[in-house]
Amino acid sequence: MSSKDYYPMETKGSPKSYSPHKNGNLMDKSSSEQTEKFLPVIEPGLDSLNKNPEDVDFIPVDHTPPDRYRLVFFIMVVHGIGILMPWNMLINAKQYFEEYKLGKNETEVVELKGKFMFYLGIFSQVPNFVMSGINTFCQCGGQASPRRIIISISIMIVVFITTVILAMVDSSDWSVEFFWITMMTAVILNMATGVYQNSTFGLAAILPMKYTNAIVLGTNFSGVFIAVINIICIISAPDPRTQAIYYFVCAIAVLLIAFDAYFLLPLTKFYQHHRAMVRRQQNTSGPSRSFQETCALFGQVLKKIWVQALCVWFIFFVTLTIFPGIWSNVTKKDFPIENKYWTAIFCFLSFNVFAFLGNIVSEWKKIPGPRFVWIPVLLRGLFIPFFLFCRFEVENKVRTFPILIDNDYVYIVGGVLLAFTSGYYSSLTMMYGPKLVEPEVAGIAGMIMAFCLVMGITTGVNFSLAVASMAIQ
Repeated sequence: MSSKDYYPMETKGSPKSYSPHKNGNLMDKSSSEQTEKFLPVIEPGLDSLNKNPEDVDFIPVDHTPPDRYRLVFFIMVVHGIGILMPWNMLINAKQYFEEYKLGKNETEVVELKGKFMFYLGIFSQVPNFVMSGINTFCQCGGQASPRRIIISISIMIVVFITTVILAMVDSSDWSVEFFWITMMTAVILNMATGVYQNSTFGLAAILPMKYTNAIVLGTNFSGVFIAVINIICIISAPDPRTQAIYYFVCAIAVLLIAFDAYFLLPLTKFYQHHRAMVRRQQNTSGPSRSFQETCALFGQVLKKIWVQALCVWFIFFVTLTIFPGIWSNVTKKDFPIENKYWTAIFCFLSFNVFAFLGNIVSEWKKIPGPRFVWIPVLLRGLFIPFFLFCRFEVENKVRTFPILIDNDYVYIVGGVLLAFTSGYYSSLTMMYGPKLVEPEVAGIAGMIMAFCLVMGITTGVNFSLAVASMAIQ
C-alpha cells in the first residue's frame, strides 16, 4: 500500500491552513471540522534529520493520545527549571560575589559592590532580550528551532563549568577584573538563555494551555529550588566560596537533565500527535511564504494577542523593577531573625515560593478571563512605590526621601502579594496568548509572548537602576 493511501494531500473537506495566496488573507481559517485520519510521525533529532513525508511512518489521529504519566508536562517543567537556572544561580550567590569576591576595601571595588545586583540584572537581561528577539523573528517556517535549544543548553553548561573554576581561584588581587569577567559570563549565559527560553515556549505553544504554564511553573520552581539550596548552604557551609561551588555544580546537573529531556520529548506519542497536526496544516498551506508575507503574518498574530503580550510585558516590568535589585536591599527593623537569613528567606525564598504557588493556582482558577486580565495587571504598578517607601538601603548611600513603611510585617505581606500575583498573572497571560490564534500559528504566538516576557524583564531591570539612583545617593 502506498503512502498516498495513508496521507491524502487533497480530500474533500480537508482543513485549510494559513495561505497567503487566497483572497489576500494570510489567516484564512476553514470552517470545516473534518479531520484527516492519518498523519506523519515526527521523528526525534535535530532539524537536519527531518525526513520526507514519503519516507516516514504514519500514526492515526482519530483521537489525541494521552500524556502518559504526564511525561510531556514534566519535561516542560524541567525546561522551565533550566531556563531560569543561570539567573537564579547568579542572584542567589549575592553573598559570594559581594562579600567574598568583592570584599576588598578599595573605593572602586566598594562602588561596584554597591551596584552589583543592578549591573548583574542589566548585563543578564539586555543580552537575553536581544537574542530572544533575534530568535523570534529569524525562524525557518515560523516555528521554534529545536537545534537552537541544544546549542543553547550546551553553551550554558560550558559557561557554568568555567564559573566553578573561577570560584576556586583566588581573585583578591584582581577584584575589579573579576567583576567584569562575571558580567561577561552573565552576558554569554543569558544570550543562550534568551534563545533557549524563546524556543521552548514556541514548542509548548502547539500543546494545550497547561503545557505553556508548565514552563512558567518550572521557572518559579527553579527559584524555589535555588533559594532552598542557598539557605542550606548558609547553614552547613558558612564559607561563601564553598556555597558558590555547590550552587554552580547544581546548575550543571539540572542543565544536563534538561539536555536529556530534549531528546525524550519527540519520542512521546502525545507530542508527536500535536506536532504532526501542525506539520500537516503547514504542508497544505501552499508555497513557502515570502519575507513580506511572514512579516504580515507576525503582524496579524500580534494584532490578536496584543493585550496579552502587553500584559505579560508589564507583569515582568513591575516584578523586575523590584526584584532582586530593590527588594534584596530592604533591611529589617526588629524582626526576630539573624541578618544573614533575612534576605535569603524574605526576599529570594519568599518571592520564589509564592510565585510558584501563583502558578499552581492558575491551573485551577483562571480569573479574570482574557478580556479583563489587564485590570489587575495594571494595578500591580503600585508595588513599585510601596517597596521604595520600605527600608530600602544601600551601603555607603543616603536615601533622598524618608522611610514611610517602617514595619517588617507590612513589608513581608507586600512581598507575598507581589510574588503571588507575579506567578498567577504571568501564567494566565502566557496561557491565554497562544490560544487566541489558530493552532498552526500558535508557535509564533508563543514566541511573541516569550519575547514580551523577556522585554518586560529587560526594561524592568534597567528601570530598577534608574529608580534606585533617584532613591539613594
